[in-house]
Amino acid sequence: MGQPHQGDEAAKPPLGVGMVGYAFMGAAHSQGWRTVGRVFDLPCRPVLAAVCGRDGRAVRAMADRHGWGAAETDWRALIARDDVDLVDICTPGDSHAEIAVAALAAGKHVLCEKPLANSVEEAEAMASAAAAALGRGQMSMVGFNYRRLPATALARSMVAEGRLGPLRHVRVTYLQDWLVDPEFPLTWRLRREAAGSGALGDLGAHIVDLAQYLAGEPLGGVSALTETFVRQRPLPARASSGLSAVPEPGAPSDSTRSEVSSGSGAGHSGSGSGPGPSSASGSGPGAVPGSRSGTVTVDDAALFTARFASGALASFEASRFATGRKNSLRIELNGERGSLAFDLERLNELAYHDHTEPGTHAGFRRILVTEPDHPYLDAWWPPGHGLGYEHTFTHQARDLVHAIAAGRPPAPSFADGLQVQRVLAAVEESAAKNSVYTPVAV
Repeated sequence: MGQPHQGDEAAKPPLGVGMVGYAFMGAAHSQGWRTVGRVFDLPCRPVLAAVCGRDGRAVRAMADRHGWGAAETDWRALIARDDVDLVDICTPGDSHAEIAVAALAAGKHVLCEKPLANSVEEAEAMASAAAAALGRGQMSMVGFNYRRLPATALARSMVAEGRLGPLRHVRVTYLQDWLVDPEFPLTWRLRREAAGSGALGDLGAHIVDLAQYLAGEPLGGVSALTETFVRQRPLPARASSGLSAVPEPGAPSDSTRSEVSSGSGAGHSGSGSGPGPSSASGSGPGAVPGSRSGTVTVDDAALFTARFASGALASFEASRFATGRKNSLRIELNGERGSLAFDLERLNELAYHDHTEPGTHAGFRRILVTEPDHPYLDAWWPPGHGLGYEHTFTHQARDLVHAIAAGRPPAPSFADGLQVQRVLAAVEESAAKNSVYTPVAV
């Protein structure tokens, strides 16, 4: 696919994008929308119409920095804009359902960051609204960006082609360490009413979706453990992105540091800058009366085994307490005919073992996923020149624009997001019942 020409782009019909939320995920999505039309030949021209957040000064600065045409402080005003055709939701999970349902009712297409919602009930309402809107020609998609890596897209095609044969095992881990310090403040990501869950929804949603996507089948049931290692944390001095924060003055924290930082945090959705509760209030939910600390109401780690519909077995581990692991996602699939393994820290590579080869020279081999005939790569660089994390958001925008133009439901759909939410709910139910095997609701 050749590079688009400037004259050709100007002649294409515009697709006005309005984004709600503007911090970490907002910046990542902005990069995708800003870049996609310059790399891929699209059927229409994405226009960064407006971005929305609570803090007027901060959101205007973000709009200038990332190329948005206007700034809003009320997401309802953004949805009502005539120049917005698609609403991109990058807020904490407690506002996903309200914004998405309203945007669909207003006739807009919707892209929503993962996890789809904070509860199955919210996700069901969103999926129902999306199904009704599809009949009116409106598209909706969940932002599981790790599907959009060339290596994982190639892995999916190899599984679909039968290169692994019937699956026997899938094992996945997603490990980070940004919460190890017990003095890291109580940001919104550590409060159930804002985040829904902890490592389970934040990291576990990614690996549940990726495992089901690569396997090509859903999980049928789970047996789980969850744990919160640090149950009290100092309150933050002000609202934050959830990945870094400043402790409240006088809070029981290390006074020699001016900021507690999360490090990478690259698996996280939401921005902390859209509508939703501020984590800065010392009297908010979770605050301990008479103190400057609050209670962590989400999990720090989740560990669960699972069974796919076909009978293949799976194991999952999600933790924000794995010291030394910054953004370590690894997945391996073992089948009767072969195996595949992927490591996000080596995201341009895929390991493949062909078990049909003679044992004398069989074994895992490295596939460098940088060829023009690999997924997405015909529009990028010469062979051997790798891509990075930010490119997944460009590919996400590409796929959604093509789906909208073709009138084709994009994937993953809100129904797919609902199914992941049901898996997460089964994990929580199992953990609450001492790891009893819990079927995933259908």
